[in-house]
Amino acid sequence: MAGSGSPQPKQPKPPAAAAPRKPQLVMHISKKEEQDRLRREAEDARAAAVAAEKRALELEQAAQAAGVVPASGPSRPVAPSRPGSPVNTDESRFDTAELEGLSMADLLGPADQQRRAGSASRQESPRDESISRSVDDFDFDEDAFLAALDANEPVGTTGEVVTGTVIGLESDGVYVDIGGKAPGFMPKSECGLGVITNLKERFPKGLEVEVLVTREQNADGMVTISCRALALRKSWDKVKELEKQGKVVQVKISGFNRGGVTCDLEGLRGFIPRSHLQDGENHEALVGKTLGVAFLEVNADTRKLVLSEKRAATAARFAELEVGQLVEGTVVAVKPYGFFVDLGGISGLLHQSMITGGSMRSLREVFDQGDAVKALITELDPGRGRIALNTALLEGQPGELLIEKDTVMAEAADRANRARNVLRQQEQSAG
Repeated sequence: MAGSGSPQPKQPKPPAAAAPRKPQLVMHISKKEEQDRLRREAEDARAAAVAAEKRALELEQAAQAAGVVPASGPSRPVAPSRPGSPVNTDESRFDTAELEGLSMADLLGPADQQRRAGSASRQESPRDESISRSVDDFDFDEDAFLAALDANEPVGTTGEVVTGTVIGLESDGVYVDIGGKAPGFMPKSECGLGVITNLKERFPKGLEVEVLVTREQNADGMVTISCRALALRKSWDKVKELEKQGKVVQVKISGFNRGGVTCDLEGLRGFIPRSHLQDGENHEALVGKTLGVAFLEVNADTRKLVLSEKRAATAARFAELEVGQLVEGTVVAVKPYGFFVDLGGISGLLHQSMITGGSMRSLREVFDQGDAVKALITELDPGRGRIALNTALLEGQPGELLIEKDTVMAEAADRANRARNVLRQQEQSAG
């Protein structure tokens, strides 16, 4: 049967040739070299770290001895090698297998961070100490502190009136001690109203002067002051008071223009329109003359001072009158509400309610235009130029003027005395 075609057993294939070991030897050698290199670098880094730590400890101890930084807890000492102790080898300190893939930054990172942390803690310790200190730990004198504040407080605000002493003169102005850290300076143009030719004579050293602060202190602590501005302020205040009282003032004419004439009053420049002059057609000839004038407008903000000679005549007439006085005039106008009576350059109003105590059907039933009238003054308003008149107080009984007007007017002087007593009683009751 052997010779039959029975299958023959397969012959085993020869084993494949083993992979060459040379590459493994090369890799092994390369890994060993890498480990040696890393070990050397680690030893160098460790030696540098130990040296740096020793140096830091020496510096810290020197600083503590000098009192620069407070003593802190003991630094970690470097463990000295003791005789007979086992020598630490690289294999016992490091697992070299774990060093694969690490760089020098990874190896030096923790030691470098530790040094920076130690340096930061040493730098922060003095600051922490200063923060913990309180005000009581310092020499603090409250009185001296307040005195220093007062000494440096600015002296003189704009618009303030201060008193000082002349301490020096220059060609362009005067220095005045007003109590600040620097003297006040008064320019020559601000030394007074008008022109001052001799500053030394006008402002001798030691002279006490009252001035107005016109500009607050500069970087050097000096303020600008003025005698002229203070004089102008006082002049405006005085003129306002004269206007309020309805006074007539005397002024000297200093110039003229097409619209009128100019004058000086209390150091201020005033203007009188031609329409308010008694002789407006020949106003140029008034220069140098003195006129009596009253006030039309006084405005310090716009520096307008307008005067009137004609109104002064009215004001002068007002000065001759008083409440309770019996006056005589002529009816110049009849109005629905009463009569206007000319009293010699000024007009008074006889209101319909003040004519008679009786009942009138018409104003003309009592007086008409051109009639002579005697009446009592019951109110004077110089500021507005108003005069209130009364004839009802002259009646013996209400309505007497309607039937006995001539008798009332003839006995007006005697009846006025009785009427004045009535007015006084009315004033006392009102007061």
